[in-house]
Amino acid sequence: MSSDHVAIESSLQENRLFPPSAQFSAQSHIKSRQQYEQMYRQSIDDPDTFWGNVAKELSWSRPWDKVLDWKSPYAKWFVGGQTNMAVNCLDRNIERGLGDKVAILWEGEPLAQGKSPEIRRITYRQLHQMTNRFANGLRKLGVKKGDRVTIYMPMVPEAAVAMLACARIGAPHSVIFGGFSSQAISDRVIDAQSQYLITSDGGWRRGSVVELKKNVDEALTKTDLIKKVIVLKHTGQQIPWIEGRDVDWKDVIDGASDQCAAEPMDSEDLLYVLYTSGSTGKPKGIIHTTGGYMVGCYLTTKYTFDLHDNDVYWCTADIGWVTGHSYVVYGPLCNGATTFMYEGAPNFPDFSRFWDIIERHKITIFYTAPTAIRAFMKAGRELVDKHDLSSLRVLGSVGEPINPEAWIWYQQVIGHGKCPIVDTWWQTETGCIMITPLPGVTATKPGTATLPFFGIDAAVVDRTGKELPPNQGGLLVMRKPWPSMLRGIFNDPDRYVRQYWSDVPGCYFSGDGARRDSDGYFWIMGRVDDVLNVSGHRLGTAEIESALVSHEAVAEAAVVGVPHEMKGQGVAAFVTLKAGYHASDDLKKQLLNTVVKAIGAIARPDQIRFSEALPKTRSGKIMRRLLKELAGTGDVKGDVTTLEDFSVIARLKESDEG
Repeated sequence: MSSDHVAIESSLQENRLFPPSAQFSAQSHIKSRQQYEQMYRQSIDDPDTFWGNVAKELSWSRPWDKVLDWKSPYAKWFVGGQTNMAVNCLDRNIERGLGDKVAILWEGEPLAQGKSPEIRRITYRQLHQMTNRFANGLRKLGVKKGDRVTIYMPMVPEAAVAMLACARIGAPHSVIFGGFSSQAISDRVIDAQSQYLITSDGGWRRGSVVELKKNVDEALTKTDLIKKVIVLKHTGQQIPWIEGRDVDWKDVIDGASDQCAAEPMDSEDLLYVLYTSGSTGKPKGIIHTTGGYMVGCYLTTKYTFDLHDNDVYWCTADIGWVTGHSYVVYGPLCNGATTFMYEGAPNFPDFSRFWDIIERHKITIFYTAPTAIRAFMKAGRELVDKHDLSSLRVLGSVGEPINPEAWIWYQQVIGHGKCPIVDTWWQTETGCIMITPLPGVTATKPGTATLPFFGIDAAVVDRTGKELPPNQGGLLVMRKPWPSMLRGIFNDPDRYVRQYWSDVPGCYFSGDGARRDSDGYFWIMGRVDDVLNVSGHRLGTAEIESALVSHEAVAEAAVVGVPHEMKGQGVAAFVTLKAGYHASDDLKKQLLNTVVKAIGAIARPDQIRFSEALPKTRSGKIMRRLLKELAGTGDVKGDVTTLEDFSVIARLKESDEG
């Protein structure tokens, strides 16, 4: 680790305090700071008792022999226990008398005549039947326990059904965000060694059809691993059909029984692999197992959002991201909640769509990303004020640190000053929320994730692991294992140790910088590596650089993150061309299209600058720190003593920006 990772400066000062109302606290699961402190201390000092009691609230086909087996950096939770995630999401809730309660409330994007969208209400009993039929259909196709199943679908209830069906029969799923390209699909299919893929003819986004099946067909020209492609007919457009490989979703469930014996899963059996970008260019397959992840999802959803039986809960994330796994599907359903799903874009037909949805469905808990909040701010509060948002009682933020201005707007304009905001910090790797306010307990400050959740021993340290004093920036680490933690990287155990457990002795290093203020609140200061956080999505710079260099004109590329008003971070690309090629607007367009085709629209650079050379050290390492400073401020004032060619910076300042 370089010294750059340690000397992290913090300039944000925010002292406004927003305590929860006495009325809200009185009705909360956790009602006071004293109660939180007592529970937190037990979760840290006696984790076996704390987590054992939580796990007993869920359904197990075989009790565990030991709560935690910890041999750093490898954890096993609820050792010897057997359970099934789908049983806890469905059967358990039906047994609790919730069979007729709406489990998934769904709204499609298209607006029919008179501006009324398609709405589906699926009860726990109906979801149980749908899941069982599809699970039986998968088994009939040949899917067995341990087979990885790739899911590439729009935000429709069947996406959740596919996940739950895989969990029911013990087939780990690998969900891919529907905005990713064919290359991203093939990369992930090959790494996961999937033989089965579930998709849709398409999905709706801003009034147009995203051609998901077309992307799948293109991806599968690069691999012959996939035996069967199950296709949900959702949008109804004409699609190519490959006989023998492609199977209609309806044919999979036709005649299938609505009863399906659940596979007993060892607590440490693989539940899913989820790919997240890494700084080396190769996406990392994050491994999450069954028991600990289930317990983490259950408890964090219950307490972070103060979830009650009559809540209508909406997390706006796509199921292709970990937030969709944990807080659209598994966490809410484990709690017997009504989870709302919306298929489309927040600005279709305009930026009032979310407020229209909240009013129509009387949403009580709303969990979204700062990048969306900033987009709503820009669109104007008049679009908000014409809607009745009085049903809201808890607001949440996820994906990146929220800037104080957006926090205040969210609290006042959306929450009308009465809704606590839970600004959550966590990662794909952590599985569940790690640092968060509790809405009935925590006096919040705009911009801080506040305090650790139960069982989370978070600290800000230097590179030796020494905890730093208040208001000194350092490395955000976890010093104890937690149930939902990643168990490794698929097909790459060495990378797991190297990436997460080698920087700070004995600690999980999150990759983020942070500081704690004098009240003990955590302020997340962003990534300290080369992974970008664009609209709450982590993108590896190396992946984008690889896409740019794949163009015939490009000799070398360096990608950095820059501040962006809407997305939090934007993408700036510095490109050097091969001999015989010249910078032009047409070439810029080609390069943008190359990135979109290789990765997806989310990775499209906001700036492309052509340069004769890139700033490098004498050893040949590109100095991205200088590029980031230049792209963000137009100048370079940092240390350039290790720079090989000082004239490069001068030429870059004069380079064309686009």
